[in-house]
Amino acid sequence: MGRMKKMRTYDIIDYVKEKRRASLTELMEKFKVSSATIHRDVAELVASGHLERIRGGVAFFPRSMADNAAETGFTYLDRATVNLAAKRKIAMRAVELVTEGDILFLDSSTTTAAFAEELAKRQFTNLTIITNSVAIMEKFRKMPRNYVLIALGGSYDPLLNSFLGSSAIRELERLTITRAFVSAFGVNDKLVTTNHEHQAGLVTRVLEIAAKRYLLADHSKFGRTGLYRLATRASFDEIVSDR
Repeated sequence: MGRMKKMRTYDIIDYVKEKRRASLTELMEKFKVSSATIHRDVAELVASGHLERIRGGVAFFPRSMADNAAETGFTYLDRATVNLAAKRKIAMRAVELVTEGDILFLDSSTTTAAFAEELAKRQFTNLTIITNSVAIMEKFRKMPRNYVLIALGGSYDPLLNSFLGSSAIRELERLTITRAFVSAFGVNDKLVTTNHEHQAGLVTRVLEIAAKRYLLADHSKFGRTGLYRLATRASFDEIVSDR
């Protein structure tokens, strides 16, 4: 890497860190380089993990901030733009695990929302979806008319864009789940964890009820540990990832 290019990439990182996100056009104008050059620079910075690709540009999301919205103030929409390609790859793999007649639970993660979009493209004749995710509830109108939605109520959490708390758990405990699809903040050698206490309470109960349990986790989730335990890694029937 030439000295000038190396300095420019450091400047790009600093600029995006300060602004949190920037479009490719904005970066091209700021650093007075061609479109091809800024695309190459950005591709290298995304590949090296310094920046995250979002629609139309890049963003700086420290790992603990991108996934722990409750503690950092990052919104659901912020997190929905991170690792989009990985989430779509996971969704396409996960949908192959679904069978006719299933009663699915989908949690309120952005990875599971991508999975819901993939379910909408399929034509199951008998499928029930249980969720506490407002984003998935909103997507349901795009799904085949023969799909059934069971939406859990409770206390609304605007940062996670979901319903949580004791009311949601009480509704959940009346239901049957054949397959649960959930995500997490961290996956280490033994445990699957999150940083949100109320989300942990709901998902832990889901995993106790469900006949089959699947973890949807992109590569960034592995090798780190959150505050609250969801389950042991071995308790999942399958871990679906992009790698």
